[in-house]
Amino acid sequence: MAPSSTCPELLSQLGDLLGPRHVVTERDEIAPRLIDWRRKYTGNALALVKPGTTAEVAAVVRACADCRTPIVPQGGHTSLVGGSTPDLDGRAVILSTERLTRVRDVDPVNNTMTVEAGCILQSLQEEAARHDRLFPLSLAAEGTCRIGGNLATNAGGLNVLRYGNARDQVLGLEVVLPDGQVWDGLRTLRKDNTGYDLKQLFVGSEGTLGIITAATLKLQPQPLEAATAFCAVRDVDAALDLLARCQQATAQSLTSFELIPRIGIDLSLKHVAGSVDPLEGAYDWYVLVEAQGGHGDGGLKAALEGALMQAYEDGLVLDAAPAESAAQAQTFWHLREAVVEAQRHEGGSIKHDIAVPVSSVPAFLTEATAKVHEMVPGIRPVPFGHLGDGNLHFNLTQPEGADTQAFLARWDEVNAAVHDIVARYRGSISAEHGIGQMKVAENARFKPPVELEMMRAIKRSLDPGNIMNPGKVIDLD
Repeated sequence: MAPSSTCPELLSQLGDLLGPRHVVTERDEIAPRLIDWRRKYTGNALALVKPGTTAEVAAVVRACADCRTPIVPQGGHTSLVGGSTPDLDGRAVILSTERLTRVRDVDPVNNTMTVEAGCILQSLQEEAARHDRLFPLSLAAEGTCRIGGNLATNAGGLNVLRYGNARDQVLGLEVVLPDGQVWDGLRTLRKDNTGYDLKQLFVGSEGTLGIITAATLKLQPQPLEAATAFCAVRDVDAALDLLARCQQATAQSLTSFELIPRIGIDLSLKHVAGSVDPLEGAYDWYVLVEAQGGHGDGGLKAALEGALMQAYEDGLVLDAAPAESAAQAQTFWHLREAVVEAQRHEGGSIKHDIAVPVSSVPAFLTEATAKVHEMVPGIRPVPFGHLGDGNLHFNLTQPEGADTQAFLARWDEVNAAVHDIVARYRGSISAEHGIGQMKVAENARFKPPVELEMMRAIKRSLDPGNIMNPGKVIDLD
């Protein structure tokens, strides 16, 4: 079901609502908003609009709804699945939240912060810190991504192991619905059993059910201590054993447990400035471990190092470098983040954002690695990511010397093979990046028909005109 033609007077109406300078139609200015971060999808748009208040967002949505003009919400435009890129027909209005940047309230006693959707994630982390609190959502794009998009995609990131995904960080939402009504669900309560938990409909919906304009977020106490270590492990099974030991030793204070293969380190050392190998020897597998909390007396660091020492004596850990300073811990994290950047310099990369049960990670890696080698001899798997919660970025770098375009032309074929294996382990083909437009068909392959129809029923109920980010997450045709 496609939206109908745009009203000829819409642009003039939007200019009256927002002021002409906040309705952009110049191609050169809109162009960066029409291509996704991975440069895989390119679209077109009637205009880029920049409302500055919730009331203005609602007015824009009402005007578009009257004309059945599609709306594509954009925050930081960092989607990795084409979720914030319009289609090619040029009828959509891109609605940017970049002017919705107010911190409306911080309540350190209630451990909450109410903020508008256009706030940059890193700025919210810093705002929480000014009140001696922690906002734990953290991911690579935190300097540019915006909290509305983080919630709309249910972002994951580096601290999920202890604090959960984005949906676990939110207590309430303010949302503009597809007909322009504003739902004020900015609750600050930990307990509210008065009906359906409506906010969770919009978290992870990728702007297909409404536009998040503000959120009440949970804050945490600032950790008094952090303990970080970079370890070489015998194999992935040993890494899982080490995970359990570290969780036990740190009294569940473990925040991150990141898996890194040797090829990821080699590529980072080759291509990304500032990358340093923390260990003298070369090993097949590594983990970056971090715990936060403690009493500020060094006990957390001692507990983690004690677990690593015992694991070394038991043959699980082959070498380890505990961070002796915050600066050294940052060099470990730089190396972890460099794995993403380094792959760009080696030609094409076919990417997967998958999750399987934590206990199934070793078997999945064995099976999936064998399958992609069978399909593409010489392929270079670079599987890395959040081992602690079962979310891996099973990225596949092209064979050395291969034709990049020919390799990338096999994206769908390779994705399908890997996703079939994920499904056998009862996993997910999207763990933290969302569905966007990239995975709509693949998602339909694996979701039970009743689940797909439930999703369609919700979409049709809230957005009967299908104007909210059409073509993303769920296909209504």
